[in-house]
Amino acid sequence: MLKDQTAIVGIGETRFAKRLEDTEWALACQAIKAALDDAGIDPSEVDAMGCFNQETTPEFDIARSLGFGDVHFFNQVAHGGGAACGVLGQVAMAVACGVANVGVVWRSRKRGDPSKRQWAGVQPRIADHWKWSRPHGLLRPVDEVAVTMRRYMHEFNVTREQLATVALSQRAYANNNPKAIMADKTLSLDDYLSGRMISDPLCLYDNCLESDGAIALVLVRSTDVDRHQQPVYLHAFSQGMSPQHQLMTDYHGHNPLQSSSWTTAANLWRQSDIQPSDIKLAQIYDAFSPMILYCLEAYGFCGRGEAAAFIADGGMSQQGRLPVNTSGGSLSEVYLHGMNLLTEAVRQLRGEAANQVAAADSCLVATCDSTPNGAVVLRR
Repeated sequence: MLKDQTAIVGIGETRFAKRLEDTEWALACQAIKAALDDAGIDPSEVDAMGCFNQETTPEFDIARSLGFGDVHFFNQVAHGGGAACGVLGQVAMAVACGVANVGVVWRSRKRGDPSKRQWAGVQPRIADHWKWSRPHGLLRPVDEVAVTMRRYMHEFNVTREQLATVALSQRAYANNNPKAIMADKTLSLDDYLSGRMISDPLCLYDNCLESDGAIALVLVRSTDVDRHQQPVYLHAFSQGMSPQHQLMTDYHGHNPLQSSSWTTAANLWRQSDIQPSDIKLAQIYDAFSPMILYCLEAYGFCGRGEAAAFIADGGMSQQGRLPVNTSGGSLSEVYLHGMNLLTEAVRQLRGEAANQVAAADSCLVATCDSTPNGAVVLRR
């Protein structure tokens, strides 16, 4: 019912920076209006809306500010970095089944302001699921990912030099992307290895940027694409949450290195005519660099324990077997909970990307490996 029944016909982005003066409301409106202009759609036609549950601006403020008409569907998806594909997929289902006709999805964030950083402080009393990990020193998401990466390095004999390939590859992409925050800042292996340690074995360059900006996309039914921008079709969609999962940990499951991505991937490929061997490139959520390795294995691009060698051999480069995060991703372009991965996928499939991959006709977009998450297969 969903396969190829909807298409992305508009994308919009604000400027990306470490600190922007505009409010999250203003940034959201700018990105959504840009996406509608890209699609050639008047705001009054929008009748479906999707966003993250962490948005600070209510949907009705967005609708009123931009001049939307009657809205027939609106939703929010939780789990931060795991939400981008869920937001897109759920609005696509509403459009595909006729509940609505034109959908917009967006994410607006201001992380450059330290007061906006949710991990900057600690609770005086912990009563939720964090009580099982924070008393042991795992205070931030990076600490929890570092624990799994150390386990992964031990089990599969992986070195920091191999892990460095993620940050180095994405910085090289960003250096050729004028919109990237790190466009003018090169990164060498020596820089990486001498970088400040944040949570061993993850250093500064294994962590996403703190940045401001907004991104939006516009969807319509595939039968309505003729009057719009070159369509990019949503071919398959899944969300996933594995048994015993928590927000950023899976320590209670049978295998802490087999996260919700495995659940999402199995269901995604079950629906898709396009399989891993057919995928030309991938945009994989990268708040922390190990997530690239975990997802390459979960989505079937290499075997268990093989991802570090895969990337060290150039597999994620522009000429590699599977170019990954070709705009620079969250490590070097911008950190907007992975929404930039969706817009980069659209640019690649339109043939408009700064680091254009030859013959790009299909793309996997996968969200945060460490949380309940989602993924989509997009095609030209």
